[in-house]
Amino acid sequence: SLFLLILKQIELDSGEFHLPSELVIAQVFQEITNQHLSAMDYTLSGDEALYTTLERLKDDHTKLDADEISELHQTMDQLDGYAAQSKAAKLLTGLGFTQTQFELPVSDFSGGWQMRLNLARALMCRSDLLLLDEPTNHLDLEAIFWLEDYLASYTGTLLLISHDRDFLNNSVNQIVNLSRQRAMLFNGNYASYEAQRREQLSLQQAGYEKQQKEIKHIQHFINRFKAKATKAKQAQSRIKALAKLEIIAPAHIDSAFQFSFTPPEHTPHTLIKIDDVTLGYQNNKVLANINHKFFITDRIGILGANGEGKSTFIKFIAGKLKALGGECEHHKQLKMAYFAQHQLEQLDANDHALGHMSKLNPLASEQKMRDHLGCFNFSNDKIEQKISTLSGGEKARLVLAALVYSKPNLLLLDEPTNHLDIDMRDALSIALQSYEGAMLLVSHDRHLINTVCDSFLLVKDKKVRVFDGSLDDYRTLLQTEPAAKHLKIQKNKNTVSRQDQRRLDAERRKKLRPLYSKLKKQEGLMEKLAIEKQAVENQLTDNSLYDANNKIQLKSLLAKQTKISKDISLAENTYFILLEEIETLEK
Repeated sequence: SLFLLILKQIELDSGEFHLPSELVIAQVFQEITNQHLSAMDYTLSGDEALYTTLERLKDDHTKLDADEISELHQTMDQLDGYAAQSKAAKLLTGLGFTQTQFELPVSDFSGGWQMRLNLARALMCRSDLLLLDEPTNHLDLEAIFWLEDYLASYTGTLLLISHDRDFLNNSVNQIVNLSRQRAMLFNGNYASYEAQRREQLSLQQAGYEKQQKEIKHIQHFINRFKAKATKAKQAQSRIKALAKLEIIAPAHIDSAFQFSFTPPEHTPHTLIKIDDVTLGYQNNKVLANINHKFFITDRIGILGANGEGKSTFIKFIAGKLKALGGECEHHKQLKMAYFAQHQLEQLDANDHALGHMSKLNPLASEQKMRDHLGCFNFSNDKIEQKISTLSGGEKARLVLAALVYSKPNLLLLDEPTNHLDIDMRDALSIALQSYEGAMLLVSHDRHLINTVCDSFLLVKDKKVRVFDGSLDDYRTLLQTEPAAKHLKIQKNKNTVSRQDQRRLDAERRKKLRPLYSKLKKQEGLMEKLAIEKQAVENQLTDNSLYDANNKIQLKSLLAKQTKISKDISLAENTYFILLEEIETLEK
């Protein structure tokens, strides 16, 4: 609404609003009208005066006299027009377009890439005020890094709406908080705002509590003495003082979302083995020679520019795409949960949140499903509201609610934070940190990546390889390209003949076979002990066991519980020693 007011698309209900008439405002449009223009021309059209001049210069010069042509070239000089194509090319390249795409018509691009063109057009404008509403939603990490650097050199005033805390931290020096129909200005970036806001709320709550005590004391005096003639004057004085008192409101802290993942029922060590897999569409290879194993302890962030194949890779893992070649082996106890943006569109528009959840488990009570949805901030009204009327954020929360309910041991998350506000993003981050299964994450939210990922895979040049570094290292890498030889990618630099390689592989398999056999036995032992422990703990829930008459039986059960716990600890230690041996050999 604030942006619409600035753009004069809505009027004030009350009060005053002033905007200098000569102010040039740039905004990112949600639609594209000139679909026939090339990407380059569409970007150039963001500078209206320059684009008009360029178009006139393209006209037949026989229609223009010498003075008109001279005037147009003079205007080009004033607008720095001869460098315009270079500027537009830098904008398009920074936002991920290749040089071969510059001359393609806008209509050839998908919706997400058209939004990038709208952003390029807005940045091309020589503006005094730049309005950006969630500009990172359609960008990958590479484009976000570039946009941050670009905005750092922008000389006008930037007004930015974003749920990306890292982007806010790196792009703004003031925060306006719109809450409860009021606007409050805070100096500093988002991290500074959070600290100031916490302190402000703490002081406000302390002031409120102190004032409430004072009001209670005054009211007690009034109630006690207003009927007594000797004290009536003092009582009236306090009534007036109470009426003049500026009431401090209690601190309003936005309700925090909170949910957690139920531990998976099974946690096998190796979930997926991929051997020499090739992926693509109709024989068009997107990724080739993929070799990787996913373990229960993996928490992997998938890096790579848009179009490199990140979503293709995660679709294959999810079983939504068949390989063109190679093998992929899933553990029989693997249970995946997959979050992707297209799932929001696939929700039954005529159903409601409660109905959607009930389909996952028809035997579950309605109250249990209501409680589960409540963790995702679905009120009673929203729970029975048609899905077609829900916002993008509410649909995303519903898909997440269903995903959490399924108790997976492998989470596949493809841009899960799109449409989510900062509170929900924080809740997702906290829940994922305590999640006990494996996770693969594609996201442009750096805060989420940094808080939940332990390692990275880089999808680049039709390969999927381990990236041995942090997110900051990845940004540095992008800034130093095309020095691709400096990539921190795990490679085996020792080249061997195919015959020698087969011999080495055979020797390794020979050593691994007995270890895998021991590992399987150890898994069976751990499962057996877990069942025994659960049986003892179930017996210990019997209240009658704690009667004096059953003292001997209780003591026996407690001793058995202690022994089983020690056996489990010993079995787990043996299990992890075997794992280390196996992983060392596999490397």
